[in-house]
Amino acid sequence: MADYTPRPEDRFSFGLWTVGWRGADPFGAPTREPLEATEAVERLAELGAWGISFHDDDLIPFGAADAERDQRVTAFRKALDATGLCVPMATTNLFTHPVFKDGAFTSNDRDVRRYALRKTLRNLDLAAQLGASTYVLWGGREGAESPAAKDVGAALDRYAEALNLLCGYVREQGYDIRFALEPKPNEPRGDILLPTIGHALGFITQLEEPARVGLNPEVGHEQMAGLSMVHGVAQALWQDKLFHIDLNGQNGPRYDQDLRFGNGDVKTAFFLVDLLETQGYTGPRHFDFKPARTEDYSGVWASAQACMRNYLIFRERASAFRADPEVQEALRASRVDDLRIPTLDAGETLASLAGDDFDVEQAALRGMHYERLDQLALDHLFGTR
Repeated sequence: MADYTPRPEDRFSFGLWTVGWRGADPFGAPTREPLEATEAVERLAELGAWGISFHDDDLIPFGAADAERDQRVTAFRKALDATGLCVPMATTNLFTHPVFKDGAFTSNDRDVRRYALRKTLRNLDLAAQLGASTYVLWGGREGAESPAAKDVGAALDRYAEALNLLCGYVREQGYDIRFALEPKPNEPRGDILLPTIGHALGFITQLEEPARVGLNPEVGHEQMAGLSMVHGVAQALWQDKLFHIDLNGQNGPRYDQDLRFGNGDVKTAFFLVDLLETQGYTGPRHFDFKPARTEDYSGVWASAQACMRNYLIFRERASAFRADPEVQEALRASRVDDLRIPTLDAGETLASLAGDDFDVEQAALRGMHYERLDQLALDHLFGTR
């Protein structure tokens, strides 16, 4: 039987807000007591995790005095040192407090935008102190419910202004930190700015330091928009913009379910792991999920462990799929590798196309043999091969 034990080299990480989610939802109060950050570090380390990430308000209660802040940071750092867990990523909570009801960097209120920058800068300093190399920006409140309420062009100006200022700050401070935008189409706002991977990639090209800004796509967010997470991540990799990734489960374009990874669209999860493992992604495999509110903390840790186990199962199944001689023959039959051949050979020009001896009717009769190839993938996913 394969060994699905997580190891540090797997680079599995969890958000402090994931295992620490208390189970509250719009229709119900929390079902679990608060979890101390130090306990999260210790339990995740026991399960085999490699890293832990946090929002500022996950680690330090909003509005805490400096003495409490220092105490909590010291305790957190001590737990990290004792367990060997690292902090690969940090982020700022710019969505929970009512002050952000109209957004943070794109709020219509200028004083709110200035406050959002101050809050982010303070946590950037802490992120650098704890060794984070990626800083995620999820603009969950950057949007609107009514087209009349938001000048989208001006909002994008302000969004870009914020990113330019933050990039300048980390450069001036000498921090080894890159920013990763996290797209999402809706929820909590009716329409969120930069809703998909494609929108975010386009936005990045307009920044002053585009090389310092990439993406943190999330499985559920792309699927909420009815899009292919695998294709979106493939394009991010193609453009060298996959700085971080959030893994979870989702069932179709509905509300953001944040299921444990592997629970939901299993075929997407399989091909996503195959993509990450074969296309050179070296960043964290970060799980951004919510343990079901039906669970006590034993269920929380079981679901965290399952995220890592499922990734390892998919990795093993994907590796077997790629190594299968019948799959390799099916790939050749489907001419998948032919797509890597340039359409024009070296030295050819568009005029060379006129010399092709091409039978369009015969070419139209060719089968692509994708059904067989796809079923072989399912056979490996189901464990029947």
